[in-house]
Order: sequence, then C-alpha cells, then structure tokens
Amino acid sequence: MKIAIGCDHAGYDYKEMLKKRLVANGHEVQDMGTNSTESVDYPDFVHPVSKLVNKDKVDKGILICGSGNGVSMTANKYKNVRAAICWNKELASLARQHNDANIVSIPARFISKRMASMIVTAFLNTPFEGGRHQRRVDKISNC
Repeated sequence: MKIAIGCDHAGYDYKEMLKKRLVANGHEVQDMGTNSTESVDYPDFVHPVSKLVNKDKVDKGILICGSGNGVSMTANKYKNVRAAICWNKELASLARQHNDANIVSIPARFISKRMASMIVTAFLNTPFEGGRHQRRVDKISNC
C-alpha cells in the first residue's frame, strides 16, 4: 500500500516510529515531514499529504499533531479527503467501515505510541463497508 505521512513537531517521534513499522510491513511510505521536534506550522506538512490523497497518488494518509485537530481540519479542506481523528482502534475501524476515511489523524499528546500503532493497523486493515454508507459518503463533498 502507498501511504503518505506527515506531522508537526509534536508528532515527529510518532511519525518516525510508524514509518519504520510501515516500511517493515512492506508498505511504500512517502514522508512529507517534519524532520525534527523543532516547532513548525502543521499546515506546511498537512497540505502535501492531503494533495496526494486528494488526487489518488497514494492509497491512504497518516497525519500526526498534538491533538489531531489542526491536521484534521486542514486535511478536510480538500474535496476528496475524509480525515478522521482517532484515539483508539475502534474509532479507526469505524472511520473506515462507515465513512471511508482516507486519512487518519493521530493525537500524539493524548495516546501512547503503542496505541498509535494499533490505530494505524486498524485503519489500514479495515475495508469500507459500502452499501448504505456509500450514499452518505457521497453527500460529504456536496458543498
């Protein structure tokens, strides 16, 4: 699977850990930064990930910041992006099953690295159910 990943300074350590695990599991990962814990503006790293997802250049995206809110808000400005903030694996599965989420937003300051890894695994391995959910997903970008 092709995955784009990006973060701000609060998510840097999580990004590095997740990137290693993803590559070890055979995924192709495009790292869009940041590359340190030095303070940065999260939109600078969200936009490159979101553009790749929006144009189907990658299969999924992963964004990480302190709360997950800023990266998710920014990503969801793109018409074909459905970014979901997830703080446990059940939410990640439901975001995929019911909402066909294509970016997972992780709140690094509120969950462990172990939980972040479980969230990403659930997100990547859960298929979209379609059916009645497809009708609802089709209505998301009507604005």
